[in-house]
Amino acid sequence: MTQAELKTTAITRQTIDTYNPATEEVYKTYYLHTKQEAEALIEASHQAFQSWRKTSLEERATIIKKIAELLRRDKADLAQMMAKQMGKPLALGEGEAEQCAAICEYTAEHGIDALADEEREISTGKKGIITYQPEGVILGMQPWNFPLYQCIRYSIAVIMAGNTTVFKHDESCFETAEAIQKIYEEAGLPKGVFSCLFVDGETADELIAHQHVRGVTFTGSASIGRLIAKISAEHLKKNVLELGGSDAYIVLRDADIDLAVKTCVQGRVMNSGQTCIAAKRFIIEAPVYDEFRDKYVAAMKKITYGDPTNSENNMGPLARVDLRDKLHHQVQESVMKGATCLCGGEIPDQKGAYYPATVLENIQAGSPAYDDELFGPVAALFKVADEAEAIELANAHRYGLGGGIFSKDEKRAIRIAREELDTGMVNINGYAGPQANMPFGGVKESGYGREHGGFGMKEFVNVKSLFIA
Repeated sequence: MTQAELKTTAITRQTIDTYNPATEEVYKTYYLHTKQEAEALIEASHQAFQSWRKTSLEERATIIKKIAELLRRDKADLAQMMAKQMGKPLALGEGEAEQCAAICEYTAEHGIDALADEEREISTGKKGIITYQPEGVILGMQPWNFPLYQCIRYSIAVIMAGNTTVFKHDESCFETAEAIQKIYEEAGLPKGVFSCLFVDGETADELIAHQHVRGVTFTGSASIGRLIAKISAEHLKKNVLELGGSDAYIVLRDADIDLAVKTCVQGRVMNSGQTCIAAKRFIIEAPVYDEFRDKYVAAMKKITYGDPTNSENNMGPLARVDLRDKLHHQVQESVMKGATCLCGGEIPDQKGAYYPATVLENIQAGSPAYDDELFGPVAALFKVADEAEAIELANAHRYGLGGGIFSKDEKRAIRIAREELDTGMVNINGYAGPQANMPFGGVKESGYGREHGGFGMKEFVNVKSLFIA
């Protein structure tokens, strides 16, 4: 049922008000499914699976290519939607739509070969076949920071593999979820293959137990990820978890400091710092620390914020006022425990969930800036004596999603990235977001499982062995 249909039903429904973070005014009121209606959508998705699983890989790829075309067609409208839902600047929103189209194209182009049967010789001298068979209904739960991408990232992979999916978006992004479903079905995806669940988080957690839910994919906080993993384990359901990060970017003494500063500013303020793989901690060798710090602070002071529909602003607001207030509390507590605030660190006297680009140094263990993830435009600077201390500090954090290294010696940087850093992804002399052809995911409390690069298509398949006697 669409939001329009939910609104006109006879029963009294629970509703959720969402707010435009730039104005703090009500943006949309959404109507929720009952748990029984959500269960019915899972049943319908299971029925759709019976036929979708039998469609050819070529037919699936054709539909996914069409989805890419429609995402590009509608990117301006989708960007406006995201700006009003969570404050994303329009150019960034259009870029997100382009990225999603690229994911669709990569999946369509490479999915046929990735999911094709493989033959191997077995001990009998006969033939063995490895086949990748879809499992059924996958429950997706995704956050607000990339309203389009978070959904496309998981759903296109599981759909290409022959699964169906029911999707619970963050409540503030129900509008985007519904737009995605319309695009999918316009492209030719049969009804029921992708369905929106308009439910709260507690109800979504309860749906994991449904007999037709075969797997769960979740992006969000580590605390909720533990809950999802626990419920999934109780019912022996496979899950993929992406639980955030506090990515360390190491600046070695032989780095190009101007490049490092420019890149690390971009990596910290993109999407107002609300990115799981944002550059968050900056670990700088002592001989170049002062130069990096002074240039970095000067650059961060130039970052502007304001109306996300105004292209002159570098950042929009944070997604919600409560998220902005939490971030500010983390900054205040870190300063109270010994950190020095070099710029920013104050809530602007204006409407909207805005927060300035902020830089902290002299950060002490036991403070939020040292131990936690700062999900906003707050940079944490650390001075270290040498490469060994830099690696030790980078790896000491409980998260292990991404990170980076700056050094003019590329071979040295690659060695450190490959052998030393305990993360799922590493940038060398640059900052790159998720790439359609490279695996995405982390270790430790950043979760487990991989998406993109063909890996996501095999997370929810039955890798079945056939022995031909």
